Amino acid sequence: MAGNKLINNRDPDFSDDSASSGGDEAEWLDVEPEEDEPLAIVSLLDDSVFPDVMSMLTHCKEKHGFDFLALRQRLGLDFYGTVKLVNFIRQQIHDGRPLPETITLETIADDRYLKPVVDDDALILSLDELDLDDSDQEAVPPVADDVSREDLAALNARLAEELAAVNSQFADYRLAVEETLERRWGDDKRDATTESDEAKDESQYYWESYAANEIHETMLKDTVRTDAYRDFIYENKALFKDKIVMDIGCGTGILSMFCARAGAKAVFAVDKSDVIEKARANVYQNGLSDTITCIKGRIEDIDLPVPQVDIIVSEWMGYCLLYEAMLPSVLYARDKYLKPDGLLVPSFATIWAAPVSDPEYITDHVSFWDDVYGFDMKAMKTGIYEEARVEDLPPSTICGQPSQISHLDLHSVKPEELNFRSDWQSEVTQQVESIDGFLIWFDIFFTRSRQETIPWGTSVDPSSPDSKIPSAVAFTTSPRGPVTHWKQGLLLVDPSKGILTAEKGTRVSGEIIFEAPEENPRALGISMSWTTKDSERRQTWKLQ
Repeated sequence: MAGNKLINNRDPDFSDDSASSGGDEAEWLDVEPEEDEPLAIVSLLDDSVFPDVMSMLTHCKEKHGFDFLALRQRLGLDFYGTVKLVNFIRQQIHDGRPLPETITLETIADDRYLKPVVDDDALILSLDELDLDDSDQEAVPPVADDVSREDLAALNARLAEELAAVNSQFADYRLAVEETLERRWGDDKRDATTESDEAKDESQYYWESYAANEIHETMLKDTVRTDAYRDFIYENKALFKDKIVMDIGCGTGILSMFCARAGAKAVFAVDKSDVIEKARANVYQNGLSDTITCIKGRIEDIDLPVPQVDIIVSEWMGYCLLYEAMLPSVLYARDKYLKPDGLLVPSFATIWAAPVSDPEYITDHVSFWDDVYGFDMKAMKTGIYEEARVEDLPPSTICGQPSQISHLDLHSVKPEELNFRSDWQSEVTQQVESIDGFLIWFDIFFTRSRQETIPWGTSVDPSSPDSKIPSAVAFTTSPRGPVTHWKQGLLLVDPSKGILTAEKGTRVSGEIIFEAPEENPRALGISMSWTTKDSERRQTWKLQ
């Protein structure tokens, strides 16, 4: 995955704002149904759609052997009990779990089943089509031939009261559902103070940014990325055959479908973003619903219907590898679900840093502000040396030997080790006027087993004669490789504290720190110190 709120000056055609908002805006247009449009009743047990409740229930009984009305009658459910039963069934099917052999009142006792699983569930909105006045009320005795007029009047009054109570219950619940729908369509006018007091997911913006099509189109068209996963999975079908696989952050479902086509017995595709609904449709359209189960939610908040999985596949990488902080979720799933000999796909990641000199870039994007059509706009340079940039620099801009700063064995690395500090050193390899900044990139390795390791210093640099990859599949985001949507992270050196000069052969060394800020764990802070024979400096940049 990749972030979508970063400076990206060399790719004007890709707008991150459009990825995070434009697509959503388009999707919300013309969604409100016409007033007289009939509701479509989605089956409780599959994706079939029906014009009324009874035809749907008949379908469930004839095709799946599930008699909803008989179960409701056996449990003696009133209106709210019926709502709980509907939502319990919806939740089980949504989570990919089979219904219990015996459903009891205790099974649906939790009040959380009063909350609709499907916000606009036409079945719940149409429960008035069912005869709900014979639920858990005291059974009405048959009327004897010699019943008195007074007794008959009392019986009629009681039935009228019970019917009124059921209608009132339904009206209250319909109102609650309508309020939920209003909030969904953005029509809720609740007091701002009340809303600000509600607990919010601090990462909600992150999930929302992945609901639009543009960002997924960008990632899918990154052939370096997508081909690597496809090639590893398809070239190692023996690893996937009859295995249980989990895909974390499944997005459109592409990796899950690769695994299913490779012979996986079951694939659980998990994503918190609303894109999961499109993934579910993609899976269905490609005839893979029997193998792939799509589950919406954070991996930390859901329970899989299986205790363990054989393989975890995930495309969790962000800019500079660790931006977006998705890897901790993968490690959480690894520790909770992956079998002791299970495989993580990919298995290893390394991070590299190198000094760069690019006078043309500085002229185009920094000095540019000194004179804009004859106007001094130096004010626009405020903060320009504090934020990391995402760029694809030419290989010729690298003016020193790359230095490896991190080596992650994903089968054993701990979440706390993702905030790290590392020594680095480089030797300037060409004569340059100044070192303008430092470039960060990463390499990714796919291995066939835990026994296959990637030693420290292994590079995927296609131009290096020492590049020997003991791995089935690997790729790099280095400028010396094909461009990827991750590009590289560019850390510009602030010249106000002195020009960083270095002759060919000069050794530059220091320390680099990667750390996610507490106030925004999805962001990334990078600090670097460096020493040459002439100077000693430290600078900090932000990815946010």
